[in-house]
Amino acid sequence: MSRFPVETGKTNKFEIQAYKKPRDPKAIRDTHVAFSGAPRKHPYDSQKIILVPDPYSTNTFYYEFMTDDIAYVEELPSLVDMDGQTVTMARIWVKKMSVGMRCTPFFVEDMRRFGG
Repeated sequence: MSRFPVETGKTNKFEIQAYKKPRDPKAIRDTHVAFSGAPRKHPYDSQKIILVPDPYSTNTFYYEFMTDDIAYVEELPSLVDMDGQTVTMARIWVKKMSVGMRCTPFFVEDMRRFGG
């Protein structure tokens, strides 16, 4: 089985390598959970991957998983923005009961200045 992901150049994008398809696709559903999004290199931990479900949304959150917990990767159709830039999308199958993180970045604001 090949390793996922493979860094391409100096960007934070990844090229998806083919994993061997599971012998029994139904069995992977019993032991893994699928997550879809744009895979990205983790900024400081090569053993982790970041997955951005909707990279063009203004309400962005992302998932963080250990690469060893990923059993299978499926390439999905790429997304294209208004300027013609493409984003690679993938469905990753993560082992059940492994630890993942769901992160929602936000700007810290004093909400009292917006209220009454």
